[in-house]
Amino acid sequence: MKRMTTLAAAIALVSGCSMMPDYQRPEVTAISQWSSPTSAQLAAADTGWKNVIEDPALEQVIALALEQNKDLRAALLNVQRYQAQYQIQRAALLPEVGADGSSTRQRVPETLSGASDASISSQYGVTLGVSSYELDLFGRVSSLEEAALQRYLAQEATLRSTQISLVAGVTNAYLTWVADREQLNLARETLEIESENRDLVQQRYDLGVASELELAQAQAAYEDAEVMRSRYQRLTEVDRNALTLLIGQPLPDDWSPASELAAVSIAGVEPGLPSDLLLQRPDLIAAERQLQAANAAIGAAKAAYFPSIRLTANAGTLSSEFSDLFDANSGTWLFSPSINLPLFTGGRLDAELETAEVDRDLAVNSYQKAVQTAFTEVADALSNRTGFANQLDSQKRALEAYQRYYDIADQRYRNGIDSMLTRLDAQRNLVASRQAAINARLSLLQAEVDLYRALGGGWLAESAASQ
Repeated sequence: MKRMTTLAAAIALVSGCSMMPDYQRPEVTAISQWSSPTSAQLAAADTGWKNVIEDPALEQVIALALEQNKDLRAALLNVQRYQAQYQIQRAALLPEVGADGSSTRQRVPETLSGASDASISSQYGVTLGVSSYELDLFGRVSSLEEAALQRYLAQEATLRSTQISLVAGVTNAYLTWVADREQLNLARETLEIESENRDLVQQRYDLGVASELELAQAQAAYEDAEVMRSRYQRLTEVDRNALTLLIGQPLPDDWSPASELAAVSIAGVEPGLPSDLLLQRPDLIAAERQLQAANAAIGAAKAAYFPSIRLTANAGTLSSEFSDLFDANSGTWLFSPSINLPLFTGGRLDAELETAEVDRDLAVNSYQKAVQTAFTEVADALSNRTGFANQLDSQKRALEAYQRYYDIADQRYRNGIDSMLTRLDAQRNLVASRQAAINARLSLLQAEVDLYRALGGGWLAESAASQ
């Protein structure tokens, strides 16, 4: 009895052994930094996209995309797949108990039975037991279970990252479409102005006041406006198709997008501390989970060098007559342990361990690159937001100046003071300035979206405080 107790204690002690290396988060050299705000801010990752985006039409298409987008659907199915794989691996930690019933009848020829006639033998049995259960003495099974768990958690984080990218992608596609529609309206307005101006020059030419050169200039300006209108007509159709693809279904019939970018509001978010990014961005979380899975796989590869013990045991009843199957004397049991000690594997175990270690090193490299990329994206988005905000302010002032220039040049031409060339130059500059203002506003709004995405925002629909 004492020996059995000692053996049980030894097995319990060994079964707690694990060959997994201790995990430590890798050091990462941050190639980009930024200053944190002085006032406390709600983390971007905790700020719902409905609290950042203030446009009913945009909110509507984002909600549709979250329901119908095929990439997001594929990410969700991947989560379910890895969850099932984890459950399969986790089940290996527990013995599988099964019940088995059997019935055998066999005719034995007289030459074998030794009797004068052939005989028929029967056997009936019912057993309950465990088949081929591996004792996890060196942590091989638990290491595989840990690796499967980390891969499953990585897929959950990837799902969040996919949703964030989808929210940002739909928002940017919507903003581009609104900007191009605004450019199209500007082109139509310009075309109308140039059409009226061409008619005016034609009248002046017929009266002998304008020259043939001025008439040709007016016609050329009209054709340039028509080219601009055709271009943005094409772009708006392409933008609509891109948005439809993202949401995974046709746009609703009652959907009314904004007519201009000035009507769309994207609330600004602040970056917080650079170290917070490691806890907020789901793609970084996914990369670290993959690293932890690779670390666990090393433990499984190391444990493969040690003996593995499998147990098969069952108990039940066995009888030659079905009516006697459950009699007191029909009991039977089986205990069949087996041990496997790898002696020569042709270098397979060494290669498997080396592969696991290389996979871990690759995961470390991928994690470090993902962190550096994330820091760079945030720094770029902050620089773009500041730069485009200044650019938009300057563009507004330039637009006011070009508007005055055009008004004066148009009036002087109509009064016969200046030539057609001065008015055309003023018109082109004014249109170009209005186009630049639209592009600057678009870039600023997209920079706000990119910063929100880079900080890990877009997973929640609403902030916790507003729910």
